[in-house]
Amino acid sequence: MTVKQLSLPELGDACGALGVTQVGLWREPVQAYGVEAAAKLVRDAGLTVTTLCRGGFLTAISPAERATAVADNKRAVDEAAALGTDTLVLVSGGLPAGSKDLPGARERIADALAELGPYAEEHGVRLAIEPLHPMYASDRCVVSTLAQALDIAERFPAHQVGVTVDTYHIWWDDQAPAQIARAGAGNRIHTFQLADWTTPLPEGVLNGRGQIGDGAIDMRAWQELVEAAGYTGAIEVELFNDGLWARDGREVLTETADRFRAHTRP
Repeated sequence: MTVKQLSLPELGDACGALGVTQVGLWREPVQAYGVEAAAKLVRDAGLTVTTLCRGGFLTAISPAERATAVADNKRAVDEAAALGTDTLVLVSGGLPAGSKDLPGARERIADALAELGPYAEEHGVRLAIEPLHPMYASDRCVVSTLAQALDIAERFPAHQVGVTVDTYHIWWDDQAPAQIARAGAGNRIHTFQLADWTTPLPEGVLNGRGQIGDGAIDMRAWQELVEAAGYTGAIEVELFNDGLWARDGREVLTETADRFRAHTRP
């Protein structure tokens, strides 16, 4: 998504030229290209798929809408398995129209995971609940903190359900370091993502994720926390930014790799 202006073949070529060997993919471009074709493309490019994003949106109230959401998440699990990744990132969903019941929405997420967790395990895939910044709680994700994500995830085995640690969404939370340690102790950090916090936020706020080094977040400090908690997996960079998307994708990818090296520990 950081360089969504590149097609999947262009992304593979650009990663190869830079020596990037791992990539996190999003469902929409994968589906548009064809899941099996995309899996072959990344394999041929020498790329390992770290995660697939995104499943989730599990907060609907009506039985029909809930069944539709569960079915779509099962398809997402199938897609992740076909791509060779063991991690599906979940954005849990916002409040249903007319509802003000945050606890009820979070409970419906857990209800859905009771079915999705075993299904994912059967396919060799883990589910990673991603808490989003509280500004998204009404329309996108009622899970706003790592503590809330872990309270849900810990109802299930760690090899079924864990969490995503994303600097953009948790950097403000003084409880997050302790929750990272909690997640690590339970082997529940399934992926770690970087994006910076820059202000002012754009209208609509969704596409305000800043390039590494342009904002307020100490990337190296958060990296040290997740590594101290035992995380040894890939570190992803996920940027939603209209300014970056308007530029040449290969240039952005090169810049992102340079920023990654400058602002993380080897």
